[in-house]
Amino acid sequence: MIRSQLELEVRYYETDQMGIVHHSNYIRYFECGRSKLLVDLGLPIEQIEAAGIVFPVVSVNARYRQPAKMGDRLRIVSTVEKVPEGAKFPVKAEIYNQDGVLLCEGTVTLGFLDARRRIPVRCPEFIAEVFRRHEIGDE
Repeated sequence: MIRSQLELEVRYYETDQMGIVHHSNYIRYFECGRSKLLVDLGLPIEQIEAAGIVFPVVSVNARYRQPAKMGDRLRIVSTVEKVPEGAKFPVKAEIYNQDGVLLCEGTVTLGFLDARRRIPVRCPEFIAEVFRRHEIGDE
C-alpha cells in the first residue's frame, strides 16, 4: 500500500455564505492529494505527461460525512492499494479536519491514455516500477 498526506486550509472562495465548503471542492481536494502522492513517489504529473501518458478520470465516488468549514485545516490522505497493471487504477481519498474527524471519503479511478493517439493503454512499465519500488519500501 502506498499512502501520501497533504494539509491545506479551507479558503474563503470554497465556501458558501454560511461558511460551509461546497461539495464540488472535495473532488478538487482529491486531485490535490493525488498530485502530492505522485510527487512523493518522484513521479510528478509533468514527467508522466512528458512521456506521452495522460490520466483521464474514469469515475469518482464520494461519500460526504461531515461538512468542512471556513477556517478548517484539512488533511487529505491518498492511498493506492496495489501496483497499477491494467489500463486504469483507483486512488482512495479520505479528508479529515484538524480534529481528526472524517469529513469525506471516496475513490477516483484514473485511466492511462496515450496522449498522442488518445487511446487507452496498460500502465506503462516505468510507472509500475516506481509504484513497485515504493510498495516494497513501505512493508
